[in-house]
Amino acid sequence: MQKNLTGPYPTFARVDGNFTGTTDEILQWVACKWGIDEDVVRAQAAVESWWNQNTLGDWSTDPSGCAPGYPINVDPSGHPGQCPQSVGILEDRYPYWSNGFPQAETSTAYNADYAYAAWRACYEGQEGWLNTVDRVGTYGAGDLWGCIGVWYSGRWHTTAAAGYISAVQSDLSQKVWAQASFVQ
Repeated sequence: MQKNLTGPYPTFARVDGNFTGTTDEILQWVACKWGIDEDVVRAQAAVESWWNQNTLGDWSTDPSGCAPGYPINVDPSGHPGQCPQSVGILEDRYPYWSNGFPQAETSTAYNADYAYAAWRACYEGQEGWLNTVDRVGTYGAGDLWGCIGVWYSGRWHTTAAAGYISAVQSDLSQKVWAQASFVQ
């Protein structure tokens, strides 16, 4: 159904988005597939999109970074002169993860599968480039939260990454997806 990828890291060869179910079942599936606690996945999806695959974000005026199908000024969300770079339940960001498009836009399972392939690559220590850019400490394998922060900031334990980690941990501790106020 979906294309398999060969890059940017070996983990991406396993990305296929081959799962059908409810949003929660998709998040449980991707957690199992990539070896991460399902509640962490639920919390990160809540922070990114409130579990809504139609979410658009990371607005930009740079047309080279526009997600496919969303050029400058073709926007249903009221951001004149801008386009979204990120789409979907986990906000896969086109300029950095273009190999996942267009499937990341159209499939919740694929969007989540792709995002957690990236997390797994980070977690396994495949992103050594993180030690060549602005960072706090030394990047290394096995840091669940550091790799969650990289998804947001593209950097290792920076202030921006720490703020994002805190937001995910807050939604995790509150289990926002299990509260009556959580509307998908």
